[in-house]
Amino acid sequence: MAVVCALTLAFALLLPLSQRDGVDSAPAAHGVSQGNQAKAEECENPQDQSLSPSGGSGAAPTLDAIKDRKDRRLIVGVDTNSYRWGYLDPNNPSGELEGFDIDLVHRIAQDILGDRDAVQFKAIPTSRRIEAIQKGEVDMVVRTMTINCDRIEQVAFSAPYFVTGQQVLAAKTSKITGFDKSLTDKKVCSAEGSTAYDNLEEGRKSGDLPASTDIGTTVPNQLDCLVKLQLGEVDAVVTDGALAASQAAQDPTVELKGGLFTDEYYGVAMKSGSDDLVRQVNRTLENYVKDGGWKASYEKWLHPTMDQGEKKSASATPPEARYK
Repeated sequence: MAVVCALTLAFALLLPLSQRDGVDSAPAAHGVSQGNQAKAEECENPQDQSLSPSGGSGAAPTLDAIKDRKDRRLIVGVDTNSYRWGYLDPNNPSGELEGFDIDLVHRIAQDILGDRDAVQFKAIPTSRRIEAIQKGEVDMVVRTMTINCDRIEQVAFSAPYFVTGQQVLAAKTSKITGFDKSLTDKKVCSAEGSTAYDNLEEGRKSGDLPASTDIGTTVPNQLDCLVKLQLGEVDAVVTDGALAASQAAQDPTVELKGGLFTDEYYGVAMKSGSDDLVRQVNRTLENYVKDGGWKASYEKWLHPTMDQGEKKSASATPPEARYK
């Protein structure tokens, strides 16, 4: 089975890009996400709760500790298997990680250490993102990580750097139409510790999903769900629409089903209390947008999978930063 999975993934990464039909790239209205964010009534718009780049006491203990390291490298948790976000391209002879998230990491390292390559990348599964930060294994996680109410109680987030939403991925031949009654008696896969699972759980409680929808299949990394879908072990996958679009580009037998049904704002996650680092990352994000770095990275990595011809995805515009 392991050999089959490996061959499946290797083949998928070598496939040419193709835009899937039926992609609804417009996120839901601001602040109306279903799922985990709605659970905490006292938490409103968690993506707007980060610290302004300006302000603070002027002390920079977290940044100083990073700069004082013997090897002067930023330690960052990333994904190495998400096509066009953070992945190893078998056709790239350098063997370096690349993708939209990886570009952002290089920019943060440049601004903090004066060297875009002063980074130690650590592959962190979806299920361990928060734990890795809390235990000090990494300085930050840049890994398509959604800002939500539960998570801002556990780690500190930057302002959002990307907006998307949850979506369903299934075989082209499937009669599944989206996050709806068509998932009756279907087996759905999601990543452990992901907002996808939270939304599946909430969907069954609210009645948006049938009680017979089997949501028990979870995996450490969301890409593992694509493998299970390819092998016929599940009927559908729920993940962020931006990731699902990249997965659909890898495999011509699957497609996105229905539109986005939540808001998802990605942020850079850091240890709680590291205010100086949070402010610095937010300063980097502001400049990254202003000088065109964000747009250039989007055009390079995400335009081929998320935009439909001349029609730009709503995700093609960086979210506006609002600070607490």
